[in-house]
Amino acid sequence: MATSKDLPDVGGFIRDLRRNAKISLRQLAEQAGVSNPYLSQIERGLRKPSAEVLQQLASALRVSTPAMYLRAGLLDDKEGQGVLAAIAVDPELTMAQKQSLTQIYETFRRENARLAEATEAATTAETAATAATAEKTAATEPASAPEAPATVAAAATGPVTPEGTPTEAVLESVAVTEAGAAPAPTTAAPQDTTARRAARKAAGAAEEEQS
Repeated sequence: MATSKDLPDVGGFIRDLRRNAKISLRQLAEQAGVSNPYLSQIERGLRKPSAEVLQQLASALRVSTPAMYLRAGLLDDKEGQGVLAAIAVDPELTMAQKQSLTQIYETFRRENARLAEATEAATTAETAATAATAEKTAATEPASAPEAPATVAAAATGPVTPEGTPTEAVLESVAVTEAGAAPAPTTAAPQDTTARRAARKAAGAAEEEQS
């Protein structure tokens, strides 16, 4: 059989709660639905109650079940359960005050958890909306048109006129206009003189024959 040193001090915790509530061992046993000897062994640390019995004792003593589980070693001192246990064993508080404090504390914790979940959900939704907006903007934005290839201008020497015509070409055109048309070539003149001479010789020869 396990000794009181091997078991958590849940028996003394239950005994103190029962005495503070000013109820007898028999009355608590009847309210929790356990036998009087069994409850006596629990209070003396000779028996380790199950989770179900602890829940029934917590309900009969008007304390939170987590606080009872914590004192029995079924829960770690996490998530504020140490506060509930401290409220439950405070000898300066009545049972009604302990119950009220426990309810207020648990209400505050639930409200804070709800606010934290709402804040996280709102942050997640905002992040998703920002990402969707950026994706939509990128999809509807027209692609930039490719740059047109640079047009290579015809090479020209010297300055150009406002119309883009090289100045040298304009000057050449003006010079041709002022000088008039170029004279025809004179290579045919020697041929014409030879023909006249031949004609004169033929005419002279004809006159000599007639005479």
